[in-house]
Amino acid sequence: MRSSVPFAALAASATILALAGCAGASSGGELTPEDSPLSEYLSAAWGGDLSPEEQHKKFAEQQAKSEALMAECMAEEGFEYAPAQDVSLDISTGDEWEPDKREWVEKYGYGYVSSPGAEAPVEEPAEETVDPNAAYVSSLSASEQTAYYETLYGVSPTDEELEDGTYEYRWEDAGCQGWAQHEVSGDDPAQSEEFTALWEKLQKLSTEAQEGPELADLNAEWATCMADHGEPGFAAQADAGQSIIAAQEKIYEAASGGDGESGDGESGDGESGDGPAADIQDPNDSPEMKALGEREIELALVDLECREKTSFATRSLRIQFALEEKFIAENKAELDAFKAAAEQSK
Repeated sequence: MRSSVPFAALAASATILALAGCAGASSGGELTPEDSPLSEYLSAAWGGDLSPEEQHKKFAEQQAKSEALMAECMAEEGFEYAPAQDVSLDISTGDEWEPDKREWVEKYGYGYVSSPGAEAPVEEPAEETVDPNAAYVSSLSASEQTAYYETLYGVSPTDEELEDGTYEYRWEDAGCQGWAQHEVSGDDPAQSEEFTALWEKLQKLSTEAQEGPELADLNAEWATCMADHGEPGFAAQADAGQSIIAAQEKIYEAASGGDGESGDGESGDGESGDGPAADIQDPNDSPEMKALGEREIELALVDLECREKTSFATRSLRIQFALEEKFIAENKAELDAFKAAAEQSK
C-alpha cells in the first residue's frame, strides 16, 4: 500500500504557511503569510499560484474533459452515463475574513458562532439541479445500482477504514471517475512515493514551528497579557479560539442527546420521541449559542488586544520564516524537484 504521508504532510505544509494567519495578518505591515519562503515551492501543489479566475477556468476545462471520459469508461463497462453540465467551483479569496481588525472582531469574534455571510438569506437556485442520470439509475435493479456506482466511483471505504485512518485514496481504486480525473490531471506529485521523505520532513517542520521554544516564549507573553486582562488559563494563542469551538461542540452534542440527557428519544415526562420532544430547537438559535457568541466576541477582543501588544502576528511569522529558510537550505534539491514535477503536471 502506498504511504498516506503525502496528504498529511501537504496539510501540514498548509499549516506552516498559515501559522500566524489564524491570528490575523501582520498589523505592522512588515510581513504577511504570503511572504512565506516555502510558498514558492508548495503553492503549485494546490493551485495557490493561480488567481481565482484562473482556478475557475482550469477547473471547468478539466471537469468537462473528465465527465466526457467518465461517459466513455462507463459505456465500455456496459452502463450509460450522461456527463454533468456546468459543474462550478466555489473558491473563496478570504477577503471577507479580517480577524486582525477591531470592527470585524466586534461583530464576529473569531467567526465561529457567527461568520461573514451567515446573516445573508440563502438564495434559491434559478433552476433546480437535475441529475441527468437519475432516471437511468432508478430503472436498474438494486444489485445493478450497486454495480453502477462501484463502477463509477469504486468500492466505498469501510467505516473501520475511515475511523482508524487506514483509508487512502488511490485513483486506481476510484472507478471510472478516478481513471478519468487521472487522465486529465496526470500524476499528482504530492502523492508520489518520490516525495514521501520530503513530506515526512515537512510534517516534522510543522511540529517544530508550533512547539519550538521561540514560539513558546511568544505564547507565554501573550498568555501573561491575557491573564492581566482577566482571561487566564490559556497557554497558547490558538487555545483561545479553540475554547469557543469546544464549547460550540458541546452545545451541538447536548442538542443531539450526545451528553446522555434526554437523548434516547424520550421527553423528560416520558413521552415518546414523536411527541413534544421531537420538536427540538435548532442549537444555532438556542440561548446557549447566543450566550456563547457574546462570550466569543468578548474573548476575541482581549485576544486581539494582546496580539497587538505582543506583535504576535509579525513575530510568529519571523519565527516561521526563519525555520522555513533553514528547511529550504537543507532540502533545496528535493524542493526544486517537487516544484518542477508540480509545474509539469499542470
